[in-house]
Amino acid sequence: MSNTHGTFAVIGLGNFGATVAKELARFDNYVIGIDRDETKVAGLAETLDQALILDARDEEALRDAGLEDCTTALIAMGSSLEASVLATMNLKLIGVEDIWAKATSKTHHRILSRLGVSRVIHPEVDVGVQVAQMLHNPLVRDFVRLGNGYYVVNLTAPEELNGRKLAALKLGKFDLRCVGVMRGTDFLGRDGDDITLEQEDRIMLLGRRADLRAFTSSL
Repeated sequence: MSNTHGTFAVIGLGNFGATVAKELARFDNYVIGIDRDETKVAGLAETLDQALILDARDEEALRDAGLEDCTTALIAMGSSLEASVLATMNLKLIGVEDIWAKATSKTHHRILSRLGVSRVIHPEVDVGVQVAQMLHNPLVRDFVRLGNGYYVVNLTAPEELNGRKLAALKLGKFDLRCVGVMRGTDFLGRDGDDITLEQEDRIMLLGRRADLRAFTSSL
């Protein structure tokens, strides 16, 4: 089994799992997609390195598929708590160390955490939070949580910033740091007095939520 960047298994090829699998493949990773539904597997047969019809509750089936060689596995099933838990346990048994899993409830999350998965994901909740942030502040196009209360926010420069120097924003006053400025596909740099902003530039800022909110409210 060869790989360009990483070797991933995605178990459960519904909308969420299929999207993750296709994106991983697009980034030149070796991706194995697994589902019990023949139609879902067939739909990804030409996109993934392997698309397999099998039941992740069957430990031997996972071994036979070579999943012990995967660097990371994502359990994208959410409708069946039993299937999700058994798949997690089987991946642990065959030696997959980095396991991400989708949860659909607090109980599901708690069980997965106790099984020792690397990360529990709540796709609907995470997307909902992101949409709310962007609706609340139209300048925010995207954001990433870094932990410990820190975020990186992708901010679209409004018309009011056109022609202003990046240094004139006095980000230090808000305890923020500029990670970079993008104009189209060009990276202009970061924290530079020589950067003159244009409307629609994307400014990537690092800081805490309250400080980021205070800065965007000042614009």
